[in-house]
Amino acid sequence: MSSIIFHIGETMKLEELISIISEKSGTAINQSMLAESLGITRQTVSNRIKNDSEVTVSELRRAEEFFGINLFNDTDTDSSQIAYIDYYMDVFASCGSGNIVFSSDKTKLPIAVSMIKGYSKNKLYSMINASGNSMSPTIDNGDKLIVEHWQGEQIQDNKIYVFCYNNEFFVKRLSKNLDEIIIKSDNPEYRIRTISGKAVSDLILIGKIIANIKSLG
Repeated sequence: MSSIIFHIGETMKLEELISIISEKSGTAINQSMLAESLGITRQTVSNRIKNDSEVTVSELRRAEEFFGINLFNDTDTDSSQIAYIDYYMDVFASCGSGNIVFSSDKTKLPIAVSMIKGYSKNKLYSMINASGNSMSPTIDNGDKLIVEHWQGEQIQDNKIYVFCYNNEFFVKRLSKNLDEIIIKSDNPEYRIRTISGKAVSDLILIGKIIANIKSLG
């Protein structure tokens, strides 16, 4: 049997997964069998292989259960050290002129609790992707951002938030001054914006950015 064990933080392609499952189970696994184990169509598997798609941790867990094999190093998955949060793979929050969310498909992703500042089981967290360069060098295009969802707290001056305004999602630094909200970018090429008066109520706060993951590999 194969001695390959998947560690949290590593990446794996679908073709690699087929090969590893075949070795560990002692059965030649094809795309149709993998599709059944993951709850997707064979065509989806084929398309993802062509696109060199990576397997998510939740998919690896489903494959483990379906084929009765172990793919993980158990020392990596101490439940007291890992938080499973929703990762919205196709949701991009703009760090530029604004991106409209076009999909809400999500998967559960294990994240080390040590990476989540002020982690609490009573708080809601999710992960989204950053798009654009207005928050560079703090946040770059393609970075994965962990969001602590807003629960009615006051805006903390100069902290980075994700919010919706005019049906667009943004990641910016916010400050509140009486009846206005100041929106700032870290990239000096972008001007400071101010929302005031009744328009303040049009800004929907999603949450505060508490971690930036440059790479999961």
